[in-house]
Amino acid sequence: MENSYNKVTHVLFDMDGLLLDSESVYKKIYHTIVSEYGHTYGGDIAYAVLGRPEHVGFEIIKQHYKLPLSIEEFSNSYQQLQRDMFVTIRVMPGAERILNHLHKHNIPIALATSSGETSYELKTKKVKPMFELFHHKVLGGSDGEVRNGKPAPDIFLVAARRFDDNPDPSKCLVFEDAPNGVQAALSAGMQVVMVPDPNLPKDLTKKATLVLGSLEEFKPELFGLPPFDD
Repeated sequence: MENSYNKVTHVLFDMDGLLLDSESVYKKIYHTIVSEYGHTYGGDIAYAVLGRPEHVGFEIIKQHYKLPLSIEEFSNSYQQLQRDMFVTIRVMPGAERILNHLHKHNIPIALATSSGETSYELKTKKVKPMFELFHHKVLGGSDGEVRNGKPAPDIFLVAARRFDDNPDPSKCLVFEDAPNGVQAALSAGMQVVMVPDPNLPKDLTKKATLVLGSLEEFKPELFGLPPFDD
């Protein structure tokens, strides 16, 4: 299998559902909002929202459930629930190990998340050192250069350009958990390792370069990166 992947020099990481177990919190937040109107949040609509910028997610949910809320009201409820629920958040298995490993071996790494600044600060409050390992962070929800959210390629192309040596997209490897993020990476001309939610339908994982059950399963040498020391 090793010959079927191209060697890379730079690595880009999504955040929600990949490095942090925030997707489960998002589901609770959205369920709390729609349940006030007698609905249950989940299924196909949850997969459609996965990985997209917050304001796009709000619009999709509002339309789908025909909620009698303005986007502003939806956003206010969301912000309040976010402050309450994102107090403690779990780091996904293998996340710290892979970031520490790449950083130690001087492999340039960057964060490319659809989250905006406020949301990012809230979620990373308790795990700041892990996020200081990144060369830079692109927070799609509040970054003017990211015109279109995932599944458009903008966020990954912006993230690649901000490395000092501006690598070719083909030299960048993306880590994602969401189908929208996988599509964004492929559209940017990058290889993508997908670590999906175990409940995600298998047909939504087909496009990824490589699918893993956990970040702990990743073998860096498959993509020409230094192997783990342990």
